[in-house]
Amino acid sequence: MSNKKSKKEKKRLFLITLSLILLLVFLVGSVYNDWKQILKNRKLENELNQKYEDLLAEEVKLNAEITKLGDDEYLARYAKEKYMLSSDGDTIIKMNTKQK
Repeated sequence: MSNKKSKKEKKRLFLITLSLILLLVFLVGSVYNDWKQILKNRKLENELNQKYEDLLAEEVKLNAEITKLGDDEYLARYAKEKYMLSSDGDTIIKMNTKQK
């Protein structure tokens, strides 16, 4: 009878050990997947923060351009340079700056 109990106890101990090992493997796998997702999210956060900083810098630049375009003298000079517009009496000289 003692031999039967011993076999039952061994079987039960084996099942408990197997269950604990499976649970441990599942938990380690779950933690690994979560950690991998955390690292992926941190990388994405850094990329988005960089993009945000770039957009803020561009916004400052565009706001400065808007302020400049509100000035009539700057606007007239900008139109002359960019679109080759002229006032009465202005002479436009087109210069080719490319060298061969």
